[in-house]
Amino acid sequence: NKFYVLDLNPQKSFIGWAVAKGLTVFVVSWVNPDERHAGKGFESYLREGVFAALDAIEKATGEHEVSAIGYCVGGTLLSIALGYLAAEGDQRITSATLLATQIDFSDAGDLKVFVDAEQLKALERRMEETGGFLSGAHMANAFNMLRPDELIWSFFVNNYLKGKEPMPFDLLVWNADSTRMPAANHRFYLRHCYLQNDLAKGRLEIGGHRIDLTAVTAPIYELATREDHIAPARSVFTGAKLFGGDVRFVLAGSGHIAGVINPPGKPKYQYWTGAAPKGAFDDWFAASRETAGSWWPDWLDWVTRQAPAKVVARQPGGGVLAPLADAPGDYVRVRA
Repeated sequence: NKFYVLDLNPQKSFIGWAVAKGLTVFVVSWVNPDERHAGKGFESYLREGVFAALDAIEKATGEHEVSAIGYCVGGTLLSIALGYLAAEGDQRITSATLLATQIDFSDAGDLKVFVDAEQLKALERRMEETGGFLSGAHMANAFNMLRPDELIWSFFVNNYLKGKEPMPFDLLVWNADSTRMPAANHRFYLRHCYLQNDLAKGRLEIGGHRIDLTAVTAPIYELATREDHIAPARSVFTGAKLFGGDVRFVLAGSGHIAGVINPPGKPKYQYWTGAAPKGAFDDWFAASRETAGSWWPDWLDWVTRQAPAKVVARQPGGGVLAPLADAPGDYVRVRA
């Protein structure tokens, strides 16, 4: 979905909070793809998204190194980027944060019900028939089917049968603002991650490199959410053990979105911290320490400790890159 889940309103904005704490924040706003982007696969998103962003940041600020954040599939893409950069000897990403991100898909939860060889073939045919992309509605329906009582039937009963006006809820408005996926990207993701689990098994090849996550030694902050139906906490924990460097694993209360968007000003949930991710998830959780409130301050303490020196916050663009549009940009306004 679109990046503004991290900037929903002034009270819930992770981006605004990070800026207020003195961090310089850049955000990748992904285009809502159509038939022109059918052939854009994971390598395209890697080069034209992640690496292009690193180049733009250096042009704008003069800073060669960044601390990167990836959310859900964006975190999977970032993990692949870290493996690729490690193979290249490129150390521009000095630390990384993965939010509700799966890397090992052996225990990927209910979404695996929708992914087998026959269903993947049928999905590929459907994407060819619709212009080379997966429709936003199809993707949204798949996610909604994972929690039908909350995301389908409650609205059917209250809004349709009882005629009640739905309560305004920013997270659900964002959730309904779904995006498409290019056929090449979606095919690669489902086949190499969900179906074959190639990334976790060290078999994934991209851009001429076999991705070896044990070669990634940059510090990692890995956040899972306890009730996540898209990236189950147990699956996130398993993937966190694949990196070759220090990993801080944190478990937040609630689910895939609400557990992440839990600001310090109005915290609804708690979080758990413990030792580095090793052994079984249940053992880690049993030995963990519960803390009331938002995980954001814990992350801020971690991420500021990763920076060897402070830099002065600058106006994005830095007089070098010409602004294309006022925030939040054009891409977020494109409807699926």
